[in-house]
Amino acid sequence: MTETLETRFDRLILLVGKLNYMWTNTESLLIHLIAGLGGTKKDVAVIIFLTLNTTRARVDLVERLAKMDGRPAEIRDPILELTQRLSKLSSIRNKYNHCIYSFDTESGNPKTILMRIADRKTDIKLGREDTVDEEAIQEIEKIVAELSAANRDIWQLIGKLGFPI
Repeated sequence: MTETLETRFDRLILLVGKLNYMWTNTESLLIHLIAGLGGTKKDVAVIIFLTLNTTRARVDLVERLAKMDGRPAEIRDPILELTQRLSKLSSIRNKYNHCIYSFDTESGNPKTILMRIADRKTDIKLGREDTVDEEAIQEIEKIVAELSAANRDIWQLIGKLGFPI
């Protein structure tokens, strides 16, 4: 079956929406880790979470709380493993969230144009372009599945450690 340009673009947009939903839902679980590691109520952890306005800052906080002196390895290590998983998954989320979309005039495939300036020694490079072909679509689907698994694993750890829910 041949996929039309409109069908591929619709599929891409639906997947990016699902990726964003899964990401936001999973990132919000850091609230429970902040509460548990910080020895505070969930309401306080929500304020801390919302005050830190980037994923990187939130993950850094959780990692630093997990690494504090006296933190048992059975608490620290699984948390660090999960935050490292989230950090790896964030790059693909950032790619599709912080770009604009266009279409390749020859293949008809959607393309991403990165909204970032790359400073070089003597010049700058604007908007790296990547084609969103079937392989890219499958990569997004894989990341969504990995986020779903990470979400379940974080919930299980929160329960196991008895952190506030």
